[in-house]
Amino acid sequence: MEYYELSEHYDEIKMWYDGYRFGNVEVYCPWDVINYCDELRINNMAQPQNYWSNTSSNEAVKRFIQETDKGTVRKEIEKLIAGETIVKEIHQELTYQDMYASIENLWSVLFTTGYLTQTGRKDANTFMLTIPNMEIRNIFLTQIMEYFKKTVSENGEALEKFCNALKDGNSEVVEQSLNNYLKRTISIRDTFVKKQMKENFYHGILLGILGFQQNWSVSSNKESGDGYSDILIETEDQETGIIIEIKYAETGNLEAVSKDALKQIEDRRYEEQLLEEGVEHILKYGIAFYKKKCRVMTVK
Repeated sequence: MEYYELSEHYDEIKMWYDGYRFGNVEVYCPWDVINYCDELRINNMAQPQNYWSNTSSNEAVKRFIQETDKGTVRKEIEKLIAGETIVKEIHQELTYQDMYASIENLWSVLFTTGYLTQTGRKDANTFMLTIPNMEIRNIFLTQIMEYFKKTVSENGEALEKFCNALKDGNSEVVEQSLNNYLKRTISIRDTFVKKQMKENFYHGILLGILGFQQNWSVSSNKESGDGYSDILIETEDQETGIIIEIKYAETGNLEAVSKDALKQIEDRRYEEQLLEEGVEHILKYGIAFYKKKCRVMTVK
């Protein structure tokens, strides 16, 4: 970093690309560091990104996430995403034929391909495993979101119920539908992930649901009024506009935080974009999330 005059980026590179352990030695992923430094030499404002995101080994993460219908696996993934460790027996001599034969083998695949690293051993073959860094955590989150979208698309009746309630201003049904979705997906727990990442995750869940309403115009973080609304929607007839502000309730006080979200919509005049486009009927939703719960409030 010093050689390339990039020392000011040390902390973010450590957070994104460090974290592996070989024996008792901590190791960075050299491929990531080299690629990011290469981009920083061209653009000193370049943001860290996932350099493994398009590699074939992501298939292991994809198959792993598909096991989340099993309650135990879902809880273990939630712990890993939260920066915690889990204890698993690792088999390092698997054949290609055996790699995806069972969930127990998948743990070994994730470890040997670098999607999990060890922080210690219980015995010769039993390791304490954790996600090594922000890059790999984001790969897990991406695959979680893709699997969530797949399960949403397979339940057209629930999707239609949610969208109709959203359009009709029925906050109770919107809240009930969202809570049902949250129960079936992986939650972002409190121990490690920053508030902004939690909000981004729930933002992604809503966009994942709304993405199947093909006749609606859905904008994310679109400039409007005195800032950016989280989600801005125009229905197919362009007669109804929907503004959604999302917040994560760090203390669990969903009621107060959903009110704060509504207040932000009003204070920053997010409706101006819709009014300029001739939309007369505007619904405003403040949605607060906390783990697997949400509170939905609306102003019609």
